[in-house]
Amino acid sequence: MALTSTPPRVGHPDFVLDTGVMTAVVDEQWTSLVRLAVLLIGDRTAAEDAVQDACEATWRVRPQVHDREHLIGYLRRAVVNRCHSTGRRTGTVRRFLASVRVDDALTAPAADVPVLAAETDAAVLGALARLSPRQREVLVLRYWSELSEREIAETLGIAPGTVKRTASDALARLNTLLGELR
Repeated sequence: MALTSTPPRVGHPDFVLDTGVMTAVVDEQWTSLVRLAVLLIGDRTAAEDAVQDACEATWRVRPQVHDREHLIGYLRRAVVNRCHSTGRRTGTVRRFLASVRVDDALTAPAADVPVLAAETDAAVLGALARLSPRQREVLVLRYWSELSEREIAETLGIAPGTVKRTASDALARLNTLLGELR
């Protein structure tokens, strides 16, 4: 029985990841990547840090990307991974602060929460924040970043069927949560 392998990606034969290309792609995608991170993390400052870290790490690693679109997908995946890490650290800090009963003034919402609420529907953001991280990622990538199921699967490293199921479950949960918030 012959083993099958994924065919190699075919990109532009003259594509080279150099300073000019990286700078142009980061400049072009910065706002989109930060918005993605804000929706995943919920904090603009932490989101900008996550995107900056992802861009720096990508430049240090210099992945074998085949064209601009591949580089953009790589950066998007790096941002999602950084958001995972940020979420884990934030959860650890929250658990620690709760265990030592820190004064409520230290656990007040971030200063940018009103700004974000003014830009978007606060009820939807609140409901989105109550979804699991994977559900939130799938919905944000689908409806904010407008990625296809295949692109979401590639970005998150999961099967397309998992994307479909997660999106379905997330939309049902979101509908329930928004019903509670009305």
